[in-house]
Amino acid sequence: MQTPVEAAPQSVTAAILVVGDEILSGRTKDKNIGYIAEFLTGAGVDVKEVRVVPDEEDRIIEAVNALRARYDYVLSTGGIGPTHDDITADSVAKAFGVGIEIDPRAVEAMTKHYGGAANLTPARLRMARIPDGAELVDNPVSAAPGFMLGNVVVMAGVPNIMQRMLDNAVLKMRTGAVTLSDNVSPGPGIGEGAVAAPLAAIAQAHGDVSIGSYPSFGPDGFQTQLVIRGKDAAKIAAAKADIEAMVAAIKR
Repeated sequence: MQTPVEAAPQSVTAAILVVGDEILSGRTKDKNIGYIAEFLTGAGVDVKEVRVVPDEEDRIIEAVNALRARYDYVLSTGGIGPTHDDITADSVAKAFGVGIEIDPRAVEAMTKHYGGAANLTPARLRMARIPDGAELVDNPVSAAPGFMLGNVVVMAGVPNIMQRMLDNAVLKMRTGAVTLSDNVSPGPGIGEGAVAAPLAAIAQAHGDVSIGSYPSFGPDGFQTQLVIRGKDAAKIAAAKADIEAMVAAIKR
C-alpha cells in the first residue's frame, strides 16, 4: 500500500500598490504598507512586491496591469476620495477596459451614513463611482466603499479607514498556508562577515526555506539576527538546528 503524498503548502501571492503624489514627495509618511503586509502574512497571503506611483492615470494603469498579471492579488491604497486628483477608480476601470458610474449600492450606503440623499454633495457622489462589475468592499468608518474588480482590491489611503476595509476585503480573497518564522541571535560581536560563508552553505542546503541576515549595532557592538521563514515547521526547525550548530562552531 502506497503512502499518500502530502500536498505542498499552498502559496497565495499579492502586491501592494500605493497611489499618491504626497507619498512620493514625503509630505505624507506611509503607514499602510507595513500594516497590510503583516495582516496578509498572518492570513496566508505572501506579499511579493510593493509599488508607489503618482496620481497619474497612465502610471496607475501600467502598474495595475503589470501587478495583476504577476500575482494572485493586488491591494491598492489611495486616490479614491472626492477631489479632482483622486483618479484611482477611473484608472483601474480603464486598466480592465470597463466603464465606471455611480453605483446604487454605494449611494444607498452613503445616504444612510450622511443622513439623507440631500447631503450627498457632488464631491461625495464622486466617491460612489464604481467600475462596472466590481464587488463593493464595505467601509464601516465613512461609508464610501472600496471595491474589488477581478483580483484587484482598491481601498482608501487613510490608515484607519483602510484597516477596516482590509478586514472586509480579505473575506473575498483566497488564502493559503501561513508563513512561519523562527530566528537565531548569535549574540554581540558576531557580525555578518563571520557568518556569511557558512550561512550561504546552509541556505543552499535548505532550499525550501528562506534564510535572511539582519545586522544591527547596539551598546554591545555588532549583532546579527538570522531569520528562517517558510511554510513547513519541520523544515524551519531543521534549518535552525544547522544555524545553531554553525553559531556554536564560530564561538568555539
